[in-house]
Amino acid sequence: MSSPSMTLSHSPTSPFVRKVMVLLHETGQLDRVTLQPTQATPTTSDAELNRRNPAGKIPALRLADGNVLHDSRVILDYLDQQHVGDPLIPLQGPARWRRLTLASLADAILDAAVLIRYESFLRPPDKRWEQWQQGQQAKIERALQQFENEAIAELACHFDIAAISVACALGYLDLRQPESNWRQRYPQLADWYAEVSQRPSMQATQPPA
Repeated sequence: MSSPSMTLSHSPTSPFVRKVMVLLHETGQLDRVTLQPTQATPTTSDAELNRRNPAGKIPALRLADGNVLHDSRVILDYLDQQHVGDPLIPLQGPARWRRLTLASLADAILDAAVLIRYESFLRPPDKRWEQWQQGQQAKIERALQQFENEAIAELACHFDIAAISVACALGYLDLRQPESNWRQRYPQLADWYAEVSQRPSMQATQPPA
């Protein structure tokens, strides 16, 4: 077996990193990547990460030639072109734009949930803005409602970029908002997630509590 040729800035609790890890599992590329433990928040920085990605965000993927890719969507697109199986991102046509749009909506859930986490966990209590947090939560609810009403059949047909992104978003809600009881409001989404969360790739990337 050849040695890993890429290095991924990694945190087990990052849902954006988890998307990349799920794709690596699903496409059989895990042995090509070395995981570099990385911790970064808006109030703490990681010097090595900042050298790889000036934005200071994970994931960042250093390739064999030394070039670095960052933003999970860019990394996912790159890795999906490095394996011989069926692509997890459609190559062209309406299917490509639809699946990427669903993935983008899942990322919107993650963006809002991460911002709520920062506001409620990192910001001093006397400086927290409840109305702003409510606005972020409203984004999450609108997105979940759209998946529930319009996308269950699409998500169920193939575990691809859209399904991976939604599954990781729901997993992050379970991690950071266990009190939200989203399953009660979105039962079809809950049933779908109960099934896909048993996939080996999802089990292997389950974040620590």
